Amino acid sequence: MKNPLDGAILQRDKKTYAIVPRTPVGIVTPRQLRALAAVVERYEVPVVKITSGQRMTLVGMEEDAIPKIWADLEMEIGRATELCLHYVQACPGNQVCKFGLRDSLGFGMELEEEFLGMDLPAKVKIGVSGCPLCCGESRVRDLGLIGKKSGWTVVMGGNAGNRVREADVIAEDLTREEAKALVRRLMEFYRENGNKRERTAKFMDRVGLDTVKAGVGLE
Repeated sequence: MKNPLDGAILQRDKKTYAIVPRTPVGIVTPRQLRALAAVVERYEVPVVKITSGQRMTLVGMEEDAIPKIWADLEMEIGRATELCLHYVQACPGNQVCKFGLRDSLGFGMELEEEFLGMDLPAKVKIGVSGCPLCCGESRVRDLGLIGKKSGWTVVMGGNAGNRVREADVIAEDLTREEAKALVRRLMEFYRENGNKRERTAKFMDRVGLDTVKAGVGLE
């Protein structure tokens, strides 16, 4: 039987919950916006917060409202506590931005679809930036991709928390297909060798850049 509170996060008051509908790379459709607005009004949701990961959190609902809200939204759950890929964050890229060199939105969407549901040692956040200005915050994400004229740079081990860490450069000047394949190898290596709840920043510090590169066939 499906858990009626799947995707719900108990709040500090121990009575109300928050949910995070999935919005890949921050993209929402008009239908989703109308559904979100209708739910907020119908169930008198007290707080709607746009997160740093380009997602929309609904906060302060009672337990019995959660299944009804998910049914009305007709949106997938954006995982926020499980040990898996939480989200892919992306800048506008060359679709709209005058500085964009690569298709960060399209690539970010592709990566989220590819790795959604993959079991991992800890939560993983991916940042995709369409140019070296790095508006997708790629260098402080667990895995990051940065678009340049010469191709994609792949980095790993970034963290923007209380112990800030800039991600290590794994490889540069990659095609989109090469970058995607490398991300898969990195995710698999991390899944096989990471300790439970060990984020990639601590993983990189523990095993070292050379070991990671060797583990994914680069050295």
